[in-house]
Parts: sequence; C-alpha cells; structure tokens
Amino acid sequence: MTIYTRRGDEGQTDLRDMSRVSKSSARIEAYGTLDEVNALIGAVRPTGYDDVDGYLESIQNHLHIAQADLANPNPGEDDPVVRAEHVDQLEDWIDEVDEELEPLQRFILPGGSDVGAMLHHARAVSRRAERRVVKLLEEESIDGAVEPYVNRLSDALFVFARLVNMRDGVPEENPTY
Repeated sequence: MTIYTRRGDEGQTDLRDMSRVSKSSARIEAYGTLDEVNALIGAVRPTGYDDVDGYLESIQNHLHIAQADLANPNPGEDDPVVRAEHVDQLEDWIDEVDEELEPLQRFILPGGSDVGAMLHHARAVSRRAERRVVKLLEEESIDGAVEPYVNRLSDALFVFARLVNMRDGVPEENPTY
C-alpha cells in the first residue's frame, strides 16, 4: 500500500465517517493545528526530565484522541473522544508543577533554555489550536471535552516551560513596557 491516495488532489479530504470536506474547513484546521502541537511536543522530547517527559508522552496520546475526536462528526460509543478526565489530568499536572515553581508575579517572555523555548513555542501553537476549535464550535457542535482540554493544554505547556527553565537554571525575563 502506498502512502498517497490522490483523493486529496482537489482540495478535499475524508473525515472519519468517510464524508468529504474541504481541507480548509474549520474542522480540518482545528485538528491539523493540534497535529502541529503534537509534532512540536515530539521534537522537544526527551527533555532531560523524566516527569516532564511522562507528561508530554501522555499529552501526545491525548492529542491523538483529540484529533480523532475532531475528525469524527458523529462519534459512536466506542470512538475515541476527549473526556473530562483528560482535562482533570492536565489540571493535576499543572497543580503538581506549580508547587515546585515560584509564584508568577508578572508576565514573562517566552524563551529560556532550548527545551523551555520549544515548550513555549508548543504553548503558542496550542493557543492557535484553541482558536481553531472555537471557530469550529461557532459553525457546528462537537461532543466531548476538546475545548476545555485545549484551553488547559496551553496552561500545562506554560508551566512545563517554566519548570524546565527553572531546573536548567535559566532565569525568567519580564517584558519592559
């Protein structure tokens, strides 16, 4: 079997239910941007920190679920969907990491160590993914907890970036106004 099918040569693609949509549809934009986030997270692993690597590995799997969820306009009972427990897990990790960090007093500039900067980049792209999910929700309904998950994801990536930078001894920089 070849990787190419030629089915997308005219700007259409298949959803999970085999319906055809434009590659520029809000649904494709949403799960395509989540794919970008997933690729960025894959590029940052391994971080050098087992706990962070474990979080990121789980998140990559969650993102596959989110992509499958968004690619399926009518999920069945056994289809993968983002659930409230995925959101809860992100919140638990955020709270856990936050205990190790100094309280945030001011905005910080994204950057730091190579890993920290890459996590900030993934965070920024996850914000774009969230905007794409919101756009999709303006056009049609989706089941599950994709929207809160993607919202929480950017928070998680932010605290992971702060954690890695702190552990690497890279001080946070604040913007000047």
